[in-house]
Amino acid sequence: MIALDGPSGTGKTTVARKLAERLSAGYLDTGAMYRVITLAVLREGTDLEDAEAIAAVARRTVFSIGTTPQRPAVALAGEDVAAEIRGPEVSHAVSPVSALPAVRELLVARQRRIVEDVIAEVGGIVVEGRDIGTVVAPDAPLKIYLTASAEIRAARRSAQDSAAGRESTHAAALASVDRRDKLDSSRAASPLRPAEDAVHVDTSELQIDQVLVALTELARKRSLLSDCTAGARR
Repeated sequence: MIALDGPSGTGKTTVARKLAERLSAGYLDTGAMYRVITLAVLREGTDLEDAEAIAAVARRTVFSIGTTPQRPAVALAGEDVAAEIRGPEVSHAVSPVSALPAVRELLVARQRRIVEDVIAEVGGIVVEGRDIGTVVAPDAPLKIYLTASAEIRAARRSAQDSAAGRESTHAAALASVDRRDKLDSSRAASPLRPAEDAVHVDTSELQIDQVLVALTELARKRSLLSDCTAGARR
């Protein structure tokens, strides 16, 4: 297992998917799980200040998340919501929803089950999020913490939004990045922080291929490549 943590805009999702594909491993985007719960909360018109009501929505929400890096599908009650969970409404509300201990407890338990199942099936998995190395899988043999400057992350986020057809400016993206960083780092439950034994990788001046080379080499040094290769042959 490879745990990949870090704030938004570091290239985490792209790197995690490509790394999983390169290693013939599974892939899990834990952030998408919090986003689909947030979408369910918004659709039900739940007050974002009502922790008990949000927890109730999380408990009864039926959703699925794919673990294939080439196409990690996300469905809410059978409906494909992979694009909708990346929209501005969900992005604005996901931090307060994901900060609730009851929501995190529910989803962390499910994330651990998914990890166990995928490792048993294919031999390995790359899991991305904000608390993977500290909470979800503190015993992961390789923990990576991706970082990048706020300016760089804002530029990347703005470019992603524009490419997806969403309105965006650099100033708005920077404000969103700063807001998300503060909320995720200061929450009481599973705050965003690197694990003590995480390898820090600053992606500010690196291309995706350069990051992939560095992470693949780290996996090789930890003797993790053979596990995934063996799983791919099963």
